[in-house]
Order: sequence, then structure tokens, then C-alpha cells
Amino acid sequence: MIAKLHRFALRLAHDGRHRWRLWRGTPLEGVTMIACDHRDQVLLVRHSYGPSGWFLPGGGIKRRETPQQAAVRELREETGCTAEGARLVGRFEEQVSGSPHTAHVFTCMTDDEPRPDRREVVEARFFPLQSLPEPLSPRTRARLAFWRERVNDLTSQSAMD
Repeated sequence: MIAKLHRFALRLAHDGRHRWRLWRGTPLEGVTMIACDHRDQVLLVRHSYGPSGWFLPGGGIKRRETPQQAAVRELREETGCTAEGARLVGRFEEQVSGSPHTAHVFTCMTDDEPRPDRREVVEARFFPLQSLPEPLSPRTRARLAFWRERVNDLTSQSAMD
């Protein structure tokens, strides 16, 4: 019962935050964590609020927190997984709820089995990159393409060295 109330409160907060951003138009910053297991599968989550679909773990940056600290924290909070070797892939500029948004995209490895809290995140699973679930959110699709491009660039660059 408490989990249902918590999910209801999250849906209300998500809607309120969306309306606030539209009204204020304040620039925002957030993080996305692309976590892979040792079989090169990517970790995706489904939230109890907001649009339906599969997303990468992530969220906002708290005061006095670095983007990397936020990415590691969000991964742990949403999935129970610990980040190994978290590193910045790059920054992704976009609009979220009518406000300019900078997403700091990180990647890491994890050996952990995901354990969603069943309040904010109702499901968390690893998927092979060639067989991602639908619906996959457009932002998730764009971030994964951004990540793949960066990984391919790094691989090509080290092959030339």
C-alpha cells in the first residue's frame, strides 16, 4: 500500500516539475548512466511515473555534487547496482519540458544484479544492444547512439596509435 502511495506521489511530482520547467524555462543539468555488464548488455529501467517505456538510469544533480557523483548515486538508487570505472562519455544538449538541459552522459561496468526499489523504478534489466526492448524512449535511443559513436571513435583512435 505504501509503495502505491509513493508511486502516486511520484506521478504528481513529475507532472508538477514538468509544469514548473515550462513556466520558468530555467537551464537544467542532469546525468545519465549507461551501465553494462560483462556480457556487453546495457541496463535499462522502467519508471512508475512519467511516460511509459524503457530508459537509462539517471536524474538530477544535487547541490555540491559533481555530475559523476550524481551518475553513480542515481545508478545505485534506481537499480541497486554499483558503478565500476565510471567515466564521462560527453555532454548532450537538449530541451526538457521547455527548458535548456545539459545531460552529462557517463558509462560504467557493473557485476551486480539489478534490484529496483519498486517505487520509483518498477523494473530494471540488462538487454543485449542488438535486442533492446520497446518502447525505448527517444532520449534513451539518442543517448545510446551518442555513446556508441563515442566508443567507436575511441576504438578507432586507439587502433591508429
